[in-house]
Amino acid sequence: MSTTAVPEGRQVVGALVSLKLRLLRNGLRRSPGRAAVYVVGGVLGVLFAAGFALGLALLNGRAGAADAAVMVAGALTIGWASLPLFLFASDESADPTRLTMLPLRPWPMLQGSALAALIGPGPVVSLVVLTGAALAGAHGAASAVVAVLGVPLTVVSLVTLSRAVAAGNARLLSSRRGKDFAIFGGLLFALLTQIGNLTLQSTLNHPGGSLDLSPFAPFAAVLRWVPPLSALDAARTAGQGQYGLAALQLAAAAALLALLLRWWLGSLQQLMVTADASTLEVSRGVATSRRWGFLPAGRTGAVMQRHLRYAWREPRAKAAVFTSIGMTLVLCVLSVVQGWSSVYLLVLAGVFLGLQMINLFGMDGSAFWMVASTITTTADAREELRGRAYAVLCYAVPVLLVLAPVLAGATGDWAGLAPALGLALSVLGCGIGLGALFSVVAPYTMPADSNPMRNAAPGQSGLTLLNTFGSMVGVLLLSLPVGGYVLWALVTDGPAWPAFLLGPLWGAAAAALGVRLAAARLPGRLPEILAKAIER
Repeated sequence: MSTTAVPEGRQVVGALVSLKLRLLRNGLRRSPGRAAVYVVGGVLGVLFAAGFALGLALLNGRAGAADAAVMVAGALTIGWASLPLFLFASDESADPTRLTMLPLRPWPMLQGSALAALIGPGPVVSLVVLTGAALAGAHGAASAVVAVLGVPLTVVSLVTLSRAVAAGNARLLSSRRGKDFAIFGGLLFALLTQIGNLTLQSTLNHPGGSLDLSPFAPFAAVLRWVPPLSALDAARTAGQGQYGLAALQLAAAAALLALLLRWWLGSLQQLMVTADASTLEVSRGVATSRRWGFLPAGRTGAVMQRHLRYAWREPRAKAAVFTSIGMTLVLCVLSVVQGWSSVYLLVLAGVFLGLQMINLFGMDGSAFWMVASTITTTADAREELRGRAYAVLCYAVPVLLVLAPVLAGATGDWAGLAPALGLALSVLGCGIGLGALFSVVAPYTMPADSNPMRNAAPGQSGLTLLNTFGSMVGVLLLSLPVGGYVLWALVTDGPAWPAFLLGPLWGAAAAALGVRLAAARLPGRLPEILAKAIER
């Protein structure tokens, strides 16, 4: 009777580190463009971190420099703790469930995963920034000696915190609800980051033009004793001659690191011995699908229902919809805060929402062959495309109707509400028509996984850019009659309200024309579209 040999600890550690390096290398080899973006992005990130660290180091000797350093370290801590919740699906090495079926012991797996997590631009950037933060509050040789211990300890603690959070929530984050949380949480995180950035700038801008770091003092007075920030602040404490207090700060950070490792280890053990609840049978009943009452009968209504279900349940479709809405909200909030807002920002929402018609069939994946088998005539193709266009309108139009009065109230430009809404509906209709046409003449392959952060398979960058930027440029050109009229009315103080009537009519005509042209070509291009849809 043969038994499976359990690998030794050193073999597991070496294999996991080698696996991380291979993942990085193979990911870069999949497409030259991706490799170039990764390399350029990594270099720029390190250069930015070096410049930021230099700026922190130059604060040495200025009042409040150590407080600013603690706040920077605190921001990094929040980032490391929260980003796994948003980017879990985009990093294969962060998902421990991929290794739970292998004959591995938890402790060697933790050691290998920890070392592998230290490989990449993230830890390097953090190390550079934290080094500059430590220099901001350092004084003398004692600070330098303590910083040599404190900075690496802080970096390791941040990486361990990130992986412990990922392992502790692995089952949730790999589920559909977890991916939904990542989408909403990422948008909220981006919005709060921008609001915090604006608040920080307004707080630090001194009336005399100098940099005022005093607002950081009350926050830093508390955060400098919270590990792992205490390890970084230990350099300042040692520079002041308080060696015992500095040792206590280092010990607190080391204790936190031990607790994080214990949490990580316990999460790995639980993942390896317990079944995923999502694989268990929760009901013996057979679910049935019924047509929603507000949808039209026939194929058009069925297509609308299918597309709306995709938009709500498929992570990438949901990410695309809510990212377009989130980008509009972020721009609106920033414009209002900075004082350059306009009710015509509503047009951007129309552009972003119209882009949801791009690559309609790629999202279906291999299931598109069932749809393709039912499209035999131009009439079938027209009903299929019309249903998908109506589905986009079901959520795009309400968003515009809600956002329009909010922008008008925020800017006080109620007179511009009607023409702005008309122009936005015109742009939306043009986007729907062009999206339908591009979906037929320039389809591209979606990746096999359901990662909401990836919207195209390797090697499809050219087609993706053609769809996105081609649609945006085409929308601007097609909506010129309505946009030109609004511009003329604004320049000459003429009546702009007719755009409220002209815009929806023009947009509806553009959408109908685009759907009709796309439907005429769809039956003949089904083999190519099907090949793109099922290719992974």
